[in-house]
Amino acid sequence: MITRLFRKNLQNYGPFLVLLLFILGLWEMLARIGVLPPFILPGPLSIGTALVENSKILFGLHLPATLQEVLLGYVLSVTCGTLLGLGMHTWRPLEKALYPFIIISQTIPLIALSPVFIMWFGYTLWSKVAVVFLTAFFPVVVGAYDGLQQKNHAYEDLLRTMGASTRQILLKTRIPLALPSYFSGLKLSMVYCVIGATIGEWLGGSKGLGYFSRRMAGNLQSKEMFAAVVLLSAMGVGLFLIIAMIEKIIFKKRGFHK
Repeated sequence: MITRLFRKNLQNYGPFLVLLLFILGLWEMLARIGVLPPFILPGPLSIGTALVENSKILFGLHLPATLQEVLLGYVLSVTCGTLLGLGMHTWRPLEKALYPFIIISQTIPLIALSPVFIMWFGYTLWSKVAVVFLTAFFPVVVGAYDGLQQKNHAYEDLLRTMGASTRQILLKTRIPLALPSYFSGLKLSMVYCVIGATIGEWLGGSKGLGYFSRRMAGNLQSKEMFAAVVLLSAMGVGLFLIIAMIEKIIFKKRGFHK
């Protein structure tokens, strides 16, 4: 079974792996012959060496700090976003009152709001979590709300003739139909959480991968800076794949095809 799964993934993502290896090889070759100056863009092997040399501080201090901010912000985003989306769907006055404010919240640059969060929460974990939350809750709200707007009129009419309540119709039809849109919002939100945590650490902090990359950039240590960027990217991809795997499991149990 493991061999079959490996072959299936290799078949699906084989072109990506080939292209990735080609890009890395070309990148390393250009770095070695001096076309790419190391202080601008070091080669992959140099970045890997910097990652190994700084592994103790990166994996022991900065990665856990960023991961904590991401997960806390994500939990808050999913909780508040789901409740808001469900509330706006079930009670129209709430949707008319809050939806414009939710949109407005996404038009304000985070660079402008981060100092406000620092004034409110100080240089603590919660100032970064606030930035993560503001960045990441919007896809969850929109995914939940738009998903719940999907309707199967024939099925709903059948349930009503059988005496189903509004709550039963919501549970039996609206929520299952909302799952594809909702999970799309969850996956986008996870990616945005990593971005928000990095921005929060750039603007104020003493630990985290964003803080480390900013400090290395200020010292013109490009290898170390890119090592932190690689870790940020790997963390984002890993968390995204976890949500995608949960989505696939739930869809498989419900008999959905996506």
